[in-house]
Amino acid sequence: MPLIGPDDQPSLDADTAVVDGREVPSERVPLDRSRIVAAGIDYVDSHGLTGLTMRRLGADLGVEAMSLYRYISGRDELLAAIVEHVIAEVEQDPDMVVAPEHGWQDFVQRLAHGFRRVALAHPHIFPLVASHPTEAPWIRPPVRSLKFVELFLDGLHREGFSDEMAVAAYRAFTSFLLGHLLLEVSTMGAAVGPMDLVDPPSGSTPGLDNYPNVARLSDALSEDHSVTEFEESLEQLLDRLAEVLAATDG
Repeated sequence: MPLIGPDDQPSLDADTAVVDGREVPSERVPLDRSRIVAAGIDYVDSHGLTGLTMRRLGADLGVEAMSLYRYISGRDELLAAIVEHVIAEVEQDPDMVVAPEHGWQDFVQRLAHGFRRVALAHPHIFPLVASHPTEAPWIRPPVRSLKFVELFLDGLHREGFSDEMAVAAYRAFTSFLLGHLLLEVSTMGAAVGPMDLVDPPSGSTPGLDNYPNVARLSDALSEDHSVTEFEESLEQLLDRLAEVLAATDG
């Protein structure tokens, strides 16, 4: 009878999972896509992104890795589902509003804090939210949901912003969020270097019938003003520092 070496991994089954104290997929707790994605989020929250494999995830769920492929085609689809699930948490935040109720400043602040809470809850996942390929050029991480882009633009229009001002605000808002939150999660141990990215989505851009503001402004949203935005943001920073210095000298 062959001996099992220290590097050999015995086959995982329900009995093994019971002995090890893990929860077992069964008729009471069936294995499905949502459970796999939730387990993936738990794994990355605990161990980071680089170690996530279908085999390790299967082990956590008490099944063979091949069992997962009935619901998830592979690691790329799993990562995309994790990003989608985490962004959906922003929508479920009880402090979020779908339209300005107390002015545009309060509206934007609530959105910003909603994304920050998700970043702090999932610091190891947020870099993936920031770097995962988007569906269309007008979707700028971390606000990577068409629903949130539409909500943001519509909210500012309600508060008197022109199309040009709303697009500029969207660009500035996403740039601020991305830079600040990536820096913040990096202090929590998140890896924010080059990521193990999946291939960009292929095919046509998503339908925009339910997003009239995004559809109308898609060309403007797709324009690249990175250099101008960087210079303007730098000038604003210098202006704020000058104001602080002047107040200190006074």
